[in-house]
Amino acid sequence: MSPEIERFKKVLRSHAERKPHTLALWGDQLTLDYAKLYAEVMYRQQRLREENVKVVALALNNGAEAMLWDLAILFEGLTCLTLPPFFSQAQRRHCLEQSHAERVIAEPELDVELQAAGYEKTGEFWFKTFNSPNRMPEGTAKLTFTSGTTGTPKGVCLSAESILSVARELDQASKPTRPQHHLALLPLAILLENLGCYAALYAGATLSLPSQKTLGIQGASGVDVPRLLGCLTARAPESLILVPQLLLMLVSAAEQKAFSPDSLRFAAVGGARVCEELLHRAQRLGVPVYEGYGLSECASVVCLNRPQARRPGSVGKPLPHVEIRLADDGEVLIKGSTLLGYLGDVPFTDEWWPSGDLGEFDPDGFLYLRGRKKHQFVTSFGRNVNPEWVEAELTQRRHIAQAFVYGEAMPRNHALLWPHRPDCSDAELAAAVTEVNETLPDYAQVHHWTRLDQPFTPANGLLTANGRPRRDAIVEHYRAQLTEFALSEESAS
Repeated sequence: MSPEIERFKKVLRSHAERKPHTLALWGDQLTLDYAKLYAEVMYRQQRLREENVKVVALALNNGAEAMLWDLAILFEGLTCLTLPPFFSQAQRRHCLEQSHAERVIAEPELDVELQAAGYEKTGEFWFKTFNSPNRMPEGTAKLTFTSGTTGTPKGVCLSAESILSVARELDQASKPTRPQHHLALLPLAILLENLGCYAALYAGATLSLPSQKTLGIQGASGVDVPRLLGCLTARAPESLILVPQLLLMLVSAAEQKAFSPDSLRFAAVGGARVCEELLHRAQRLGVPVYEGYGLSECASVVCLNRPQARRPGSVGKPLPHVEIRLADDGEVLIKGSTLLGYLGDVPFTDEWWPSGDLGEFDPDGFLYLRGRKKHQFVTSFGRNVNPEWVEAELTQRRHIAQAFVYGEAMPRNHALLWPHRPDCSDAELAAAVTEVNETLPDYAQVHHWTRLDQPFTPANGLLTANGRPRRDAIVEHYRAQLTEFALSEESAS
């Protein structure tokens, strides 16, 4: 057993002995104290040992069962593959085949799908035999698939040392605020949430695991806001992990007196760029929000704002377990907790991981991100613009749900916009764009915009399964709209 696994297991055993009746897991129906949690994990670990396999996949809703199996797989030294609920059937099948998942624990609604993929059911396990060799790096504890920009998931192989060192640092980062009740809003298949749950267990806190249905969250981006707010009010968590759009929903609800953030002590936000104005709105309402930065290839979080070191607009300072430096072109390079390799590829042996993100440090060591290196476009005036910066400013305000900004080799930037509400007027959209432009330098401003007749979705091929824009596909589909004003200006001149 690895030293990090041994340490984590020892912590949970200590919680079971020293505070056995403290509530540990709070699911939809099932609740367990720390004594029961430890006993249930040990039981499941023995069940896995009897199976004599290496890779176990979890396709479960958030809940106590999902966490118990996840811990048992970790402690038994096996590889855990957790399948995101927003992946398509084809993507789930790809993950199972590529990983050689010999056992699957899944929700009943996946029965037909698993049978079609060649699995058979015995007890709680679906099983399948693979004859070809497994091309997974030795020591892979967590296999997390990212949908990327192509839609074909790519497997990131991580060691127990990497993922548990991040979990311990997350626990340490939040310790000054002493949260004792963490609620998992994101699916456990999201590595950031998975490690946030480990951090809560390190702290001996209560871990709330309502299902996504109970929370009112559907797929990668559908949210029943009243249902979500009702669940948060009923459970009153002290810590949360948020993506920017969930933070926007909570801030907007708090501004309308539909949500009280009084119970919150620590709310980490990440996964995409966060508009600085949104962070200021949150702070004015008393939402203790701390922006961070991470990537799957480095076991999630590498930077985080913290109670004694917070600077809105930055992603915080590097956590103690990593080193970060900038390449000559500004790319963020990371050392520490890096992946073992991609599934099926050669092992990763370099010292520094090239993140693909552009950044800069201020004199006090806070990191500021400037967008993706590959997404940057250059205007016809020779100015570099990272569209994600402008898109975050547009979508984290009141009227715009989706935005796509383009200006490659053009004198003026053009945005494609989809409103939050169908009854949102063009005048309201125009006012929102004007408001954003006032915060931007002239070269990054939105000079023209088009109201979309349909949103970007995975179904129309313009979003990945986890909600990121397929930039090349969007440009190809809307090329006429994106370039019409540039062409008209050329003709006029």
